[in-house]
Amino acid sequence: MSALICGSFAYDTIMVFHDHFKHHILPEQVHILNVSFLVPDLRREFGGCAGNIAYNLKLLGGEGKPMGTVGFDFGPYAEWMDRQGISRDHLKVMDGTYTAQAYITTDQDDNQITAFHPGAMNHAHENRVSDAAGTTLGLVSPDGRQGMVEHAEQFAEAGISFIFDPGQGMPMFNGDDLNRFVKQASYLAFNDYEAKLMQERTGKSPEQLARETEAVIVTRGGEGSLIYAAGKVHEIPPAPVRSIEDPTGCGDAYRAGLIYGLMNGMDWETTGRIAGLMGAVKIEQAGTQNHRFTLDEFKGRFKEAYGFNF
Repeated sequence: MSALICGSFAYDTIMVFHDHFKHHILPEQVHILNVSFLVPDLRREFGGCAGNIAYNLKLLGGEGKPMGTVGFDFGPYAEWMDRQGISRDHLKVMDGTYTAQAYITTDQDDNQITAFHPGAMNHAHENRVSDAAGTTLGLVSPDGRQGMVEHAEQFAEAGISFIFDPGQGMPMFNGDDLNRFVKQASYLAFNDYEAKLMQERTGKSPEQLARETEAVIVTRGGEGSLIYAAGKVHEIPPAPVRSIEDPTGCGDAYRAGLIYGLMNGMDWETTGRIAGLMGAVKIEQAGTQNHRFTLDEFKGRFKEAYGFNF
């Protein structure tokens, strides 16, 4: 099986302010806000949902091809993908635009100020699902709004099962939009906050949504995840974590585990545990694409955590 992963590619610039924003942003002066933060610590990471998911799926040995639009500055990211053996067949470079960029400043209270430039991501609809021959499973993750809409339609028209994973793109869609995605998708994936927002906008609980799809997956951070499928609720326990370094990208790592399980015809109890362990491995490393393991190492850790093999 081959998975087509539609979504964003981005550069994440992460800066650490060794103080507290509240000491420098005075509430009574916000109408004339003019502040500057000295950030001694800075790192630039390769990110974006499609890039992160493809990286994690590659670690598991799954065949996944990311589809996205990138800018003229994509060179370093392209070289990284080539070194990791990740396909660039379905990436389109948009002349005159930057690759999506996130600039994140974090203070000592873990508050964040983020500026996000979508750049080439706004042209995601210029890629078409039909360009990727042999696709047997798809994923629609956060991307340009029109791209998400059109890629879902194209998967549905082609009869290709796909996961709808709106993530941080959820605010772009109203209830009617989301109900249309539900009709098209085979699987829905949310974190617990997104699941609540989905219920508010559609009027449907995860249990109700699961009656319209093959499964609804809800991640709950350190509490594990819930998978609603075929009238049952599978409670997936949290995977053991050796250290907590950086939660950024854990959801994408989990999605890669879902795709791997679906591609290999695994049951939900096993698939959910693989996905959860992927998130645990990711949280132990700063950055979204800096963790590494062999499949044998992962299987060994899985056996140690859950007491059985996959």
